[in-house]
Amino acid sequence: MTDILVVDSQLEADKNFAWWLYLGHGASMFFTLGLLSFVPLIFNYLQRDKTAGTFVHSHHTWMIRSFWWYTVWVVLGVFLALTLIGIPLAWLVFSIAWLWKAYRLIKGISDLNANRPELV
Repeated sequence: MTDILVVDSQLEADKNFAWWLYLGHGASMFFTLGLLSFVPLIFNYLQRDKTAGTFVHSHHTWMIRSFWWYTVWVVLGVFLALTLIGIPLAWLVFSIAWLWKAYRLIKGISDLNANRPELV
C-alpha cells in the first residue's frame, strides 16, 4: 500500500518565509541586540493577513508581539539607565528581555518546524 502525501505549496512557501523571518529576528538579536528587528517585523505585518486561516498566521502574530513586548522592556531599561541607581537594574531588565525574546524565537521556530501554531 502506498501512502499519498498531499503538500500545499503555498502553505510551504508561507512556512518557509516565516522561518526566514524568525532567523531575521534572531540575527538582529544576536548582532544588534534587536535594533534591526523592525525589518522582519514589517514583513510579519505584510504576511500576516496573507496567511490567515493557517497555523503560520499565529507565528506572524507571535513574532509581532515578541517584538513589541521586547521594545517595551528595552525602553523601560533605557529610562532606568538614565539614573545612576537604575543602571544595575537596567542591565538586569535588558538581560531578562533579551533572554525572553530569545526563548520566544527558539520556541516559535521549533513549533513552526513541527507545523504547530503558536498560542498567542
